[in-house]
Amino acid sequence: MSDYEVLFNKAKKFHGHVCGGIVLGTRLTIAGLRELGMNPHEENRNLIVYVEIDRCGADAVQAITGCSLGHRNLKHKDYGKFAATFVDIGTRKAVRVSVQEKNRAAHNTLAKDEMIKLLGEIPELEILKIEHVKMDIPDDDIPGFPHEKAVCSVCGEQIMDNRHIIVDSKPMCKNCGISSYYTVLNS
Repeated sequence: MSDYEVLFNKAKKFHGHVCGGIVLGTRLTIAGLRELGMNPHEENRNLIVYVEIDRCGADAVQAITGCSLGHRNLKHKDYGKFAATFVDIGTRKAVRVSVQEKNRAAHNTLAKDEMIKLLGEIPELEILKIEHVKMDIPDDDIPGFPHEKAVCSVCGEQIMDNRHIIVDSKPMCKNCGISSYYTVLNS
């Protein structure tokens, strides 16, 4: 079994089914780790990955790298792009890998199995764009214990890693100080 097949199967098992996103996520993860000189079969403790989409490919990145939100080494940047930036925090070397499907319309006419096979076999230069980039990672984004904790002066909830704001000289969570993605219902 090839290295690609082993990693693809790992991503497929984690995600629960096969789709084009799992294939592409596997391929971009392999490329990103290779460019950093990291082995995808080993734990890479210095790795942080910024994924730019919240779809199937992000599961492939998580399954193969072992990075996760809970470990604070998987970061989500909601850009809606099929791309990820892989950062070695030890060397500060970073590489952004994005999908560049030049013949996407032709792929859409294929049956699912044919498309998955094709996406797995297209030469890397024809499907991925690899860019070495510079990343300035704030100390508050580095995995480990929280650098700072605050308590919201409105709701009383704890805010970690300098994610609070100051309003009228008082710490506030962004939900109370700016806007919230939810509305509390009164019982």
